[in-house]
Amino acid sequence: MNFNKYVLPYAPGSLYSKKVAYFSMEFAIHQSLKIYSGGLGFLAGSHMRSAYELKQNLIGIGILWKYGYYDQARNQDGTLQPVWYEKNYYFLEDTGIKFKILIHNSPVWVKALYLPPYTFKTAPVFFLTTDLPENDYVSQTICHRLYDANQATKIAQFILLGIGGATLLDELQFNPDFYHLNEAHGASSIFHLYNKFGSKEAVKEKLIFTTHTPEEAGNEKHDIYLCEQMGYFEGLPIEKVRELTNITDDQFNHSLVALRFARRANGVSQLHGEVSRKMWSHYKGMPEIKAITNAQNYNYWADKKLYDAMEKEEHGTFDERKRYLQKRSFENVSDQCGKLFDPDVCTIVWARRFAGYKRPDILTWDMAKFEALLSNSKYPVQIIWAGKPYPMDYAAISTFNNLVQLSKKYKNIAILTGYELNLSKRLKQGADIWLNTPRVPREASGTSGMTAAMCGAINFSTFDGWICEFAKHGQNSFIVTDPGYDQMKQHEQDHYDTEKLYEILNNEILPTFYDQPAEWRKIAYQGMKDVRYQFESKRMADEYYRIMYQ
Repeated sequence: MNFNKYVLPYAPGSLYSKKVAYFSMEFAIHQSLKIYSGGLGFLAGSHMRSAYELKQNLIGIGILWKYGYYDQARNQDGTLQPVWYEKNYYFLEDTGIKFKILIHNSPVWVKALYLPPYTFKTAPVFFLTTDLPENDYVSQTICHRLYDANQATKIAQFILLGIGGATLLDELQFNPDFYHLNEAHGASSIFHLYNKFGSKEAVKEKLIFTTHTPEEAGNEKHDIYLCEQMGYFEGLPIEKVRELTNITDDQFNHSLVALRFARRANGVSQLHGEVSRKMWSHYKGMPEIKAITNAQNYNYWADKKLYDAMEKEEHGTFDERKRYLQKRSFENVSDQCGKLFDPDVCTIVWARRFAGYKRPDILTWDMAKFEALLSNSKYPVQIIWAGKPYPMDYAAISTFNNLVQLSKKYKNIAILTGYELNLSKRLKQGADIWLNTPRVPREASGTSGMTAAMCGAINFSTFDGWICEFAKHGQNSFIVTDPGYDQMKQHEQDHYDTEKLYEILNNEILPTFYDQPAEWRKIAYQGMKDVRYQFESKRMADEYYRIMYQ
């Protein structure tokens, strides 16, 4: 069978002729393709869009999640209810490619489906599924839920992405110059490549690894004997695995092994590059860890009419367009919460994955200040929260539910569900202030503020991730500067950040918004200009070719 039509149906650009296979657990490509959870997927989706725009010789490898991540519904009282239902994607093509891999000493059939580049203007992407009648029920469930909480299932998912993805490339006869792992979920491919090429050195010539996790404890580890039982090492005896990986204990660290086998590795912001080099420096066999700052796709995310008005300095047109975008965005608030938000009121939005280190509820940690903010008649505000916690992250779910209950007391607070691509775009268009509050330096990059700036929102953030390369306080954003967090305990950092957030909000942001609209617009303009090229994903996709694939 001729599979050439599935690989690259356009001539690659002269600068991008090296063949690359990009492995990612999730891709946020389109609202209708619900196979993503958050930032890692948003990043991969923009990468695929820019690879298409630049005509790079790159294909994506992912998994077709039958039930997606989960669907964010509500209980009767409005609190979070995770639900899963079957998704169908009639726009994907059945390639006819089927093959077997071994998982837990049993043959598992894998089928490849194909997303043509012209469907959503992306690089070609292949999605693997085990949900086939040839498989037993347990094997079918491997691709049911993204980031399944069951450890054995999760390892099986890693095998499907890594070994399954590498096997698919063999079937396609694509023979990439580089296998690029976007996080370590696909690191089982290393052992397939070792069996294929015969040496660690040969694998290292071809492996690229991008880490997104700025904490060693945040990198996935599993029992090495469970990994062996599941078939993660593609038949290699555990003694050989230890020899190749230098893993001496019983915890198999996927990121550590990916780093030890990588020709080149990178963090996803300049700060994260520094953090990663320091974090992994005491391990043997590390490659040089470079930094390529994450970015987002302008063509997908930016509001072109806002940019046109900004570039022509048609201030009235700009304000009118922003007001229209906000009124449309607030329809989500009235639909879900029965509250009518006002486009003339300063709108603060906190929206991204709910996680403890991102501190979604930090404004509520000082209730006296919070009450004063919400009741300020001179400088009124309205606040929107949205985002999906991991369905088993009960602390984050509790935070989400506490905000839901709190919102019932105030007409100017809304907590929205269904934070996916469409709602993300609407909220960025509707925000005046895009609030970002991670504990420094725990946000490797973060990208939501980039796309918010592309929609005329002003970033208000702690000084972490990509913000350190972008922010100029009072010129294109507002930031809480680093007072020396490395000398602070966690509770001290939390207290400092809470105080500074309110100080800047009350003394700088709200007076500027209400009393100096021209100055506010000027700051928004500068943010739009500064984000457009430096943090646009064509720059990022180009840098991967120039820095990582050469």
